[in-house]
Amino acid sequence: MPSLNIPTSVAAALLRPFFWVAFNSHLPVPVQRKILDMGAPIQLMPPDAVVRKTALAGRPAERITVGATEPQTAVLYLHGGAFAVGSFASHRSLAAHLARESGSAVYLLDYRLAPENPFPAGLEDAEAAYLELVTEHGFDPDAVAVAGDSAGGGLALATTGRLVHRHGVTPSALGLIAPWADPTDRTLRDRDLVINARWAYACADMYRRSADPSTPGYAPLNDDLTGFPPTIIHAGRDEILYPQAVALREKLASSGVDVQMTEFTRLWHVAHAQASLVREAADAVADLGGFLAGHFGSAQTPKSATNHQA
Repeated sequence: MPSLNIPTSVAAALLRPFFWVAFNSHLPVPVQRKILDMGAPIQLMPPDAVVRKTALAGRPAERITVGATEPQTAVLYLHGGAFAVGSFASHRSLAAHLARESGSAVYLLDYRLAPENPFPAGLEDAEAAYLELVTEHGFDPDAVAVAGDSAGGGLALATTGRLVHRHGVTPSALGLIAPWADPTDRTLRDRDLVINARWAYACADMYRRSADPSTPGYAPLNDDLTGFPPTIIHAGRDEILYPQAVALREKLASSGVDVQMTEFTRLWHVAHAQASLVREAADAVADLGGFLAGHFGSAQTPKSATNHQA
């Protein structure tokens, strides 16, 4: 249940101009970051949320829980923002709602951003953060999921590839909200309610800089997805990243991964961040959190592909 209950159409109309200003490739990146953070206070925290400053692998992080019970499971959450923007402020509410719905401690990671720190800096931070959770914080891999939205969803996918193929470690589950799985794709539609192709391309170039664009760490849709954990993908049909979400679902299924995709007809890109404002967004976080909660301790499950609409 959201703290407020703004009609979906009204929320969309109010948010559109804000995002069109914030995600503007003509603005300096530091200005984009400040604008995005200015909108964060409207995204409320759930009651009884506890935020504790911490660090993972040398990077600042927030450990977010909801309620008095000490969770025995965790989610490493990687925020979106085209690898260049996004922060604790912009994603704390989403992470807290996910903590409530999954019954877990959600670790929101401040991974390094472009253009100051191009690929593979953020990926290395996320990889090291997960490994620290399972080596120094007392969690078993089957008790720690990885999740993220947009570019953070792509980073979550790439991080899982590193963990599976380099370390033989399989997270309990993978939760992806409109993942940007292939930043090399230059066929994106012009814009949706939140993001636009010109801005996305500019950020992708800043992030890649001189790296090989085909490397799976940069474009994880190119990775070998065999052995990945059960995965849920959320995407709205009107999003410019919807085709990538569909392509990812198909590749995961053909790789033998248990994958579920929930499609939305009324929600915008990463509307989950407005879970405190819009009932449908809160329901989306509940769906995501329920999937992650249902796979703790059972990373290896029968393989199948399912599709849902909301």
